[in-house]
Amino acid sequence: MLLVKAKRDELLGPLSAVSGIIERRHTLPILSNVLIERGAGALAFLATDIEIQITARGAIEPAAEARAVTVGARKLVDILRALPEGAEVTLQQQDKRMLVKAGKSRFVLQTLPAEDFPRLAKPAGEVARFSLQQKALRRLLGLVQYAMAQQDIRYYLNGLLMVIEDKVLKLVATDGHRLAFASLPLEAQLARQEVIVPRKTVLELGKLLADSEAEVRIELSATQACFAFGTVELVSKLVDGKFPDYTRVIPVGHKNRLSIGREVLRQALSRAAILSNEKFRGVRWVLTDGNLKIVSSNTEQEEAEETLEVAYKGDALDIGFNVNYLLDVLNNVAASEVECRFGDAASSALMSFPAEAEFKYVVMPMRI
Repeated sequence: MLLVKAKRDELLGPLSAVSGIIERRHTLPILSNVLIERGAGALAFLATDIEIQITARGAIEPAAEARAVTVGARKLVDILRALPEGAEVTLQQQDKRMLVKAGKSRFVLQTLPAEDFPRLAKPAGEVARFSLQQKALRRLLGLVQYAMAQQDIRYYLNGLLMVIEDKVLKLVATDGHRLAFASLPLEAQLARQEVIVPRKTVLELGKLLADSEAEVRIELSATQACFAFGTVELVSKLVDGKFPDYTRVIPVGHKNRLSIGREVLRQALSRAAILSNEKFRGVRWVLTDGNLKIVSSNTEQEEAEETLEVAYKGDALDIGFNVNYLLDVLNNVAASEVECRFGDAASSALMSFPAEAEFKYVVMPMRI
């Protein structure tokens, strides 16, 4: 029974879009599969890991009847990638198997019943709906996502806080040692909403969103988030937890202020990082009038020192930081100048960028 006949890239594009969330090994074998549905004028690929569900559609010739099957996603992706560009590919159902044909190549894959494939249920209750340009959301995610925690016992940190408030979308990420905050004005006036989007969802979104002015439609409920753009729809469960009050973390009133070129600082930190302690990754910032000295050392008693002339007027300071946290923000924010504000050696530092007015980065000091 013919499922679909199409060019290789017409199948590979939507299949690649959904297969990123599929884990290589699952306790449920069907979760390693992709659901392929043929309907009236559309071919849909659907993948899920129970927490996230991605659907991607491709336009094809109308089918006489609806058909659906599930097949190993990774194997089908690998087969399609290995075929020549422009190859005509035929997918056929044969009992409990799928036949993939292209030219003189022929592959037989095991299938599982489509009716056994799990889907995320539609959320109940109120849903907030708004739209953004894809490139705007992609840029906003890029500003903060690196600060999310990874496998932290405080599960609510393993994700991204998304807040709608006063016609503004705010994104916050923290791992307890640093915090990144970014915001964007919205056209729609919506009721205040606060949700935590899981880490895996955020990373997948960052890969799938295009750097274009095309729209992404966002729906937020109490339990689910949905992002629809182009031919892709991503639905994700939300993290059920209480995110820390980020407003109390962002310092105000720090009077010691430093201005420096982002790339100059990034390169100096990269060099100092080479001889920092491999475990703790600490670097000292020694600040005096018009001068910044960056010092690192390791357990083998090796040292690195970088001296930079900077615009600094304030108290003499000797403060330590994890160099990776500093490099993360400097690598992810494309601005020419960075401004750092300090209290004392025991206070968190605030990094901001004049070209990114709605972005703030807080990093805790460390003892060295």
